[in-house]
Amino acid sequence: MKIVLLNGTITGTKTERLLSVVDTYIREASPDMEIENVDLKNYDLQFVDGRPTEDYNDDMQKLINTIESADGYIIATPVFQGGIPGVLKNLFDAISPLAMRYKPVSIVATGGTLQHHLVIENQLKPILDYFRCLITPNYVYAHPGHFTDDKQLDNEEVKNRLRELSQVFLRYLQMGRDLSPYKSNLSQ
Repeated sequence: MKIVLLNGTITGTKTERLLSVVDTYIREASPDMEIENVDLKNYDLQFVDGRPTEDYNDDMQKLINTIESADGYIIATPVFQGGIPGVLKNLFDAISPLAMRYKPVSIVATGGTLQHHLVIENQLKPILDYFRCLITPNYVYAHPGHFTDDKQLDNEEVKNRLRELSQVFLRYLQMGRDLSPYKSNLSQ
């Protein structure tokens, strides 16, 4: 099974730090898991405008194919201006509506205030619901007080929640695997 740890921004390092911790926990719990770390800042991204996948540049095609072929996702996003980054929404616009169906997704996010966690509920989850993902019920939100001045995660409660998120995600991954024989028979 292949999972993608998706850093949904092209700036900053806090989401990378959270994904690094999750990566460690998943590898500890499931050493044979194939994990691909996808950091959007490492791609030559194009604005999605509805053209066929093969009409985008090589990086966009690779990114789209990586997302569509994964068995599950852990998405990390900062909250900017009360919303997810445009670059993450742009990626979602490039993905086939059927590609993420019944695949598990866990969410980790960072933001500048305690209230920014609402973006997960009011913006990100509805997008993932549209894709009919198996969204885990626990997400992890971190704010500046959880990081050191040099942006290292320095909060045991957040680390414990990331460990729990990893465990729940792996259970959902199994649930998604159990659904796979039926995916082709399920109606839209």
